Amino acid sequence: MRTLSGEIAQPDGTLARGQITFSDRIVEVHTAPTSSDDYILPGFIDLQVNGSHGIDVMAADAAALNDIGRKLAREGTAAWMPTVVTAPIERIEQAHAAIAEAAAGPAADAAAALGMHLEGPFISPIRLGAHPPLNLHPTGEVFERVAALPLLRLITLAPELEGALDAIRKLRGRGVAVSIGHTDATLEQARAAIDAGAAMFTHVFNAMRPLGHRDPGVVAAALAPSPARTAVIPDAVHVHPEILRLVWRSRGTPGMIITTDKVALAGLDDAAAAAVGRGRATVDRGAARLADGTLAGSVISMLDGVRIMVREVKVPLAEAAVMAATNPAAVMNLRDRGRLVPRARADLVVLSRALELKAVFLAGRELS
Repeated sequence: MRTLSGEIAQPDGTLARGQITFSDRIVEVHTAPTSSDDYILPGFIDLQVNGSHGIDVMAADAAALNDIGRKLAREGTAAWMPTVVTAPIERIEQAHAAIAEAAAGPAADAAAALGMHLEGPFISPIRLGAHPPLNLHPTGEVFERVAALPLLRLITLAPELEGALDAIRKLRGRGVAVSIGHTDATLEQARAAIDAGAAMFTHVFNAMRPLGHRDPGVVAAALAPSPARTAVIPDAVHVHPEILRLVWRSRGTPGMIITTDKVALAGLDDAAAAAVGRGRATVDRGAARLADGTLAGSVISMLDGVRIMVREVKVPLAEAAVMAATNPAAVMNLRDRGRLVPRARADLVVLSRALELKAVFLAGRELS
């Protein structure tokens, strides 16, 4: 049993001075005077990780995925969704097999691989971003093979495609969370997807029909109150801080999620290059980009994203923690993660007043 003192992030987005007692799970959280100035947050949950530290999820075996998990854990991330992009179904199935093996035998010092996030191939051919042009409608044999993958937990698709609304209903019935993304959907099509059960928007503003004052499109649906939470990449490149502030003001803390959408270039020297989607990418102007300048993912950590939300967007720290942990857990229906409450997993992040990382605990075990 261990006890930490400091300002503890509450599930409602406030901070409370007190103590948290835990073993592998949280035993007690109570308010009390304390001299500690540390912040104690729930371990972050990143729903979109394409790679990190030189490892690409698409090419990784289970051991390499656990290596990614170890790197993520030392950045404050307690759980993550290995993200597979548009590819032939055989390659998707191969990546799924590696993710399933990693999820079945997690390393104790690594962020937990929660299952597969499949981003494509059921996306708009005119909103590809860095994806290759191998796009399909969510119908037929390929869709059925995808839907049958047991570790598929989250899928990004374009709701305007033929068969998409039926696909959303089928996937939700199988326990798969559906996110709207890489889409040219109208406002009405996006709303229909939410009515069908879509739970999230993938990296809003990026690879989407833009917001227009006469053609509001999918972005207007992402900014309006709904059961579908809006995910953003808070690297100050994919979305300007002032637009991040607009999303926050529109959706409020309960309706917003931060993800990294990081790629294998994250954690490497800026001179490095890596295969990303349909080409080779390098780090340029703060993010991964293809040779033609197309954004191809970020190179930030979840902690970097939290700091940007706090320092540049002016979100209170405990509210940023809700976006980085509590809300992702809710989308994935994870009842014992993402909140510092009794009986939850003791996944903790301890920060200094300057938001420097001081300690990470996974299931109560402090990482070295």
